[in-house]
Amino acid sequence: MDYKVLYRKYRPTNFDELVGQEHVKKILKNSVINNKIAHAYMFTGPRGTGKTSTAKIFARTLNCLEPKEGLPCGTCENCVNFNTSPDVLEMDAASNNSVDDIREIVDNIGIAPTSSKYKVYIIDEVHMLSNQAWNAFLKTLEEPPSNIVFILATTDIQKVPITVLSRCQRFDFQRIDRNLIFANLKRICELENISYEEEALTEVAFLSDGCLRDALSILDQLSKVSDKVDMEVIKSNFGTVTSAELDVLYTFIIKNDLDGVVSILRSIKETGIDVKIFIDKILDNFIEKAINMKRKNISSSAFNQLKKIIEVLNQLYSKLNYSSNGFLLLELELISFINDEENQISNREINQIISREIIKVDTEVDVNKMINTNSEHQIYRMNEDFVNVRINNTFVNCNKEYKKSFSELWNNFIKNLKSENVIDFLNIVSKSIPQVVSDSYAIFLTKSESIKIVGNSKLYDLENRFSAITGSSYKFIFISDDDWKKFMESYDKTKKYDIIDETEYINTESNSITLAENIFGNENLKID
Repeated sequence: MDYKVLYRKYRPTNFDELVGQEHVKKILKNSVINNKIAHAYMFTGPRGTGKTSTAKIFARTLNCLEPKEGLPCGTCENCVNFNTSPDVLEMDAASNNSVDDIREIVDNIGIAPTSSKYKVYIIDEVHMLSNQAWNAFLKTLEEPPSNIVFILATTDIQKVPITVLSRCQRFDFQRIDRNLIFANLKRICELENISYEEEALTEVAFLSDGCLRDALSILDQLSKVSDKVDMEVIKSNFGTVTSAELDVLYTFIIKNDLDGVVSILRSIKETGIDVKIFIDKILDNFIEKAINMKRKNISSSAFNQLKKIIEVLNQLYSKLNYSSNGFLLLELELISFINDEENQISNREINQIISREIIKVDTEVDVNKMINTNSEHQIYRMNEDFVNVRINNTFVNCNKEYKKSFSELWNNFIKNLKSENVIDFLNIVSKSIPQVVSDSYAIFLTKSESIKIVGNSKLYDLENRFSAITGSSYKFIFISDDDWKKFMESYDKTKKYDIIDETEYINTESNSITLAENIFGNENLKID
């Protein structure tokens, strides 16, 4: 049997199967129940929102021999033979828009239905008809025979003459709610035995922009390139950004970290995400943050700063159609909030934002320190000293045999995370490669700057989980490919490395340059 794409395979056959458009379904069902059928209908709205599907369902219902509560029975002769019925005629006005095409309809309008109550004409993309075609159609559309029903569909209602609109009952189709699209994607994945992550289906629903057909097309494509529809396969095929990355971006903004903002924006750009989709996701995420700020009584200055960011990005979104450098403009707008005196918030307010979980990344205010909080949950504070110490300590006792045995533990660790569907950790470890390993330390390379940041923010919990699953205690550090290249430029193979006590570099007074000289040697040190 020939393969049928998902959006065709799961095209609805009655109003109950149609996703969304409740207002349209209710009126059309009642029209059938009360036998109040108009002679012409106009369906308008964005692509992929169900206009053509609704037209076919309505036509099927009109000609059903035993409709039940406004729904086609699905078993009568007319329902069974609907797709081959000569009484339901479809025309694409995009390619059949001449006056001759319309005259053919007009000339045949008097021919009675062969086996149905109504002869139904479904004309898609009707706004493409020429002026002459409209003029030839107008009189017939106004007073067709009683057994004729026209259903016209368009994505551009502005191009339809007002004289035509006045002769039709108009139905406006809305973009489908993301939650409805997500639920439908989940149902189809289960029917098709497609493995998935819920976060990934949520992302597909977002990328579809309210268009169910697009969502099913994306799902169809992803299911062909991977055994599992997850965030990694979406990123590699479409480019996207996660909520964790947006939390990191917002954290950099409120901490006035210019390099952090620039770094994460450029790493996200490299995924290939469309800048308008990216800004749309930022707006969606930041508006949710603003709502939570009000609910959790965060200070007004923090809310006002976030409100200003949202307003600026919303204005930028509307200008993108006229610019070819969308990412550069986005970068400029966001870095303008760094050290901006009019949009500053205090450390106390940043602490409120973190402690009340406005951001969901395990990160602390003072990035120049490391910290131990309590025995149940600890977080390392990332700084250059801490990273250099961990790199140094990994090189003290590293060799290929340690790396080989660790790789086996690491693979088992990943399998365990997959089996338990621990998405937060899985997104980090699946995109990180062990580069240097000793008997108790491991350095991981990441392709993405954002994965490095998120990985190091969850370092303590990740180490604990690894130890609990594998029974082996290791200390980790994540660095990007660029970091590694810079390190290798100053790496001295002849140097003997000694273990450095991490706790010596907890305070803010430690000198990163002095520490780097001690580790790498003054003659090899390069300072940008």
